Amino acid sequence: MAPTSEEELKLRLYGGDLSRLGAAERFLKVLVEIPYAFKRLESLLFMSTLQDEEANIKESLETLEAACIELKKSRLFHKLLEAVLKTGNRMNVGTFRGSATAFKLDTLLKLSDVKGIDGKTTLLHFVVQEIMRGEGLRAVRAAKDGKSDSNIKTEYLLLDPLPEDCDEHYCKLGLEVVSGLSTELENVTKAAIIDTDGLTSSVSKLGHGLVKARESLNTDMKNLEEQSGEEEGDEFWLILSGFVENAEKDIAWMLEEEKRIMVLMKDTADYFHGNSKKDEGLRLFTVVRDFLVILEKVCKEIQAAPIKPPKKKDDPSFETPKSNDPNQPEGPTQQLAPGPFS
Repeated sequence: MAPTSEEELKLRLYGGDLSRLGAAERFLKVLVEIPYAFKRLESLLFMSTLQDEEANIKESLETLEAACIELKKSRLFHKLLEAVLKTGNRMNVGTFRGSATAFKLDTLLKLSDVKGIDGKTTLLHFVVQEIMRGEGLRAVRAAKDGKSDSNIKTEYLLLDPLPEDCDEHYCKLGLEVVSGLSTELENVTKAAIIDTDGLTSSVSKLGHGLVKARESLNTDMKNLEEQSGEEEGDEFWLILSGFVENAEKDIAWMLEEEKRIMVLMKDTADYFHGNSKKDEGLRLFTVVRDFLVILEKVCKEIQAAPIKPPKKKDDPSFETPKSNDPNQPEGPTQQLAPGPFS
């Protein structure tokens, strides 16, 4: 913390025995004799931390961008959303909720609340069982065409001859594909813990630091040159001048990149939720991250149980919890906002 102008003046004017001063005062007495010492220290601190700050900010921005791309391009995630929508419409057939075309992703977290008559099997179990055979069959076909994009070893996909129970084999393969969604959306999980407000603040802080460093060059260095009569200035100002010139490009890029990523997050939230709010993008990542945890648990439970064929479309064994609000539609397929799934 720099001394006040009054304290600095007293130190400069002190001409007594330095040994009579305390250690801190003796240190400051030497320091104030250096022209613009505290502004130099502030600039030095900015110079020493900029590289690490830049690296952290770039990593966060890259993670957020990758998360947006993963969500919009993940075929498997869209397949799950489609299955949830279709399943909900089957359950609500004949009602105004039976023709929904979209739902908010928050609904994914409620799928485990909709349980079957056994009290254990949830709607998410049913959804996974609905798509796992098709995913297994798709993985096998892709492997045969040399276009496999699954996390399953190719030799396991191309068993020859096929097991006697092909359906069970495809279901097991498909379950493994579905359980790999967490890996496919790994950047979404990382993005969920990023403090976007803190990120914006960090970028802004670097911009302010650069402005202060530039002001020191334009005013303090010029004043020092006038006082000393030297046009070149001391070595510190020459180093700071080169640093500022290089930093201006990097920080200008980060300021623009941060704005671009925030717009991308808003666009991604709009893609799934329609006209979303400002912070909806980050919440989207949090919801999907929590859903992936639930999905992984469900996949493990299905894997531990005997493989069964999917239930019939008109299966009445699922009960949707009743809402206390008479105006609130029941079930996971209430059409809350538009949002394309493909």
